[in-house]
Amino acid sequence: MRFLLMILFTLTLLGTSALRAADVQVDLQPVQSNPAHPMMGDWMHFQSRIHNSGNKPIKGLVAWISLIEVTVGQEQPMDLEDWSAHKAISGVTLEPHGELSTDWPIRLIQGGDYRVVISVTDRTEQSVYTSRTLQFHVTRKPVVESKLILPVALGVPFVIGGLMGYGSWRRRRA
Repeated sequence: MRFLLMILFTLTLLGTSALRAADVQVDLQPVQSNPAHPMMGDWMHFQSRIHNSGNKPIKGLVAWISLIEVTVGQEQPMDLEDWSAHKAISGVTLEPHGELSTDWPIRLIQGGDYRVVISVTDRTEQSVYTSRTLQFHVTRKPVVESKLILPVALGVPFVIGGLMGYGSWRRRRA
């Protein structure tokens, strides 16, 4: 009998948390105007939709974007400060059956393989709800044109030497 009560209690707890988890849905989609083959320097935009399907408002909602590098041997979360990303929305109240849509722009600054995800919580709930992850590859782009380095590296000393020689020649003639 005691075992049966424990099972019933556990199922009740699971049912309650599953019901609450079902109250918040987070959807994440790439914007169609994103480049098909993104390169360093490009902008990508992601559109999230947070839906409250419950009967109670969600107060103090916080939603944020996370970018994770998944390049083999370099797996790590990325600091979004350099990526010029819209990092979070906060303090929003989402009414019952309400919806919040947000555009999340990211400037691609480093080549590699990445995943992006949106996470949502509120000030009273101890759970974090996440969207599905979207994966994309950023192609490296040379930052410095290597074919311009040699002419500059050799040309500057010749110009300086030429100016010094010209000045010396003028002083001798005068």
